[in-house]
Amino acid sequence: MLPREDLLKGVENRETVARVIDQAEQAIKTWEVVQSDFLTPPEFAEVKQAFGRLTDVQLVPWGGYPQAERNRLAIARSDLPLDTAQVELAALELAGNFLFDPASHRDFLGALLGTGLVREKVGDVIVLGERGAQVIVVPELVEFLETSLQQVRSVPIKTRQIELSELKIREPKKKELMTVEASMRLDAIASAGFGMSRSKMVDIINSGDVRVNWKDISSSSHTVKAGDLIAIRGKGRVEVGEVMVTKKDRYRVQLTRFV
Repeated sequence: MLPREDLLKGVENRETVARVIDQAEQAIKTWEVVQSDFLTPPEFAEVKQAFGRLTDVQLVPWGGYPQAERNRLAIARSDLPLDTAQVELAALELAGNFLFDPASHRDFLGALLGTGLVREKVGDVIVLGERGAQVIVVPELVEFLETSLQQVRSVPIKTRQIELSELKIREPKKKELMTVEASMRLDAIASAGFGMSRSKMVDIINSGDVRVNWKDISSSSHTVKAGDLIAIRGKGRVEVGEVMVTKKDRYRVQLTRFV
């Protein structure tokens, strides 16, 4: 048996980590590869930290492509071979003409969940503009969604399974930046990183569209630090690099923007 209480000590996403512990114990007992649901980045970070001390079980994450935000885990005994090919995933195309009724990530996700699915069974949703979207799901849902998911907003769609190799993933472009700020407030650093006015960034933060290290942050005065990742849906991510204090007690901050 795994040291459950030690693994769960100080964990925020306790229910998710506890479920992975159960699955790991099953994998150890049965000598089989066990699949988790899709995990969010903060959930996976806590699972990875908790299991990092263990030597009898291994976890391999995969979300269908290297930059996937939501990943499923293949869980197995440490003495078994394990790689991303053993993470069971399926991809679906949601094809329709969205030219006159554009649909957002939230619209596609809402349509998926409107069929009765729970969020943990759905991975990333890749919006393709006026052509529709692609979505990664657990394989056992493919047949159900092909028959049940027929409309997003007012647009009729055709849902069909595709190969993971058909996912239309755009490689993120990277831009290095340097800024000097009076503080390490989120609104100051994010406005510099995303190249927009401070007032506009405050509005975006207040609307709940900003995450720091994958946690929703709605306070403009939230303090960021080196190593933090700031994400705005639809606008990419900014990674906070080295922070140096100048002679005038200002902060010189290296930033990397991924778009």
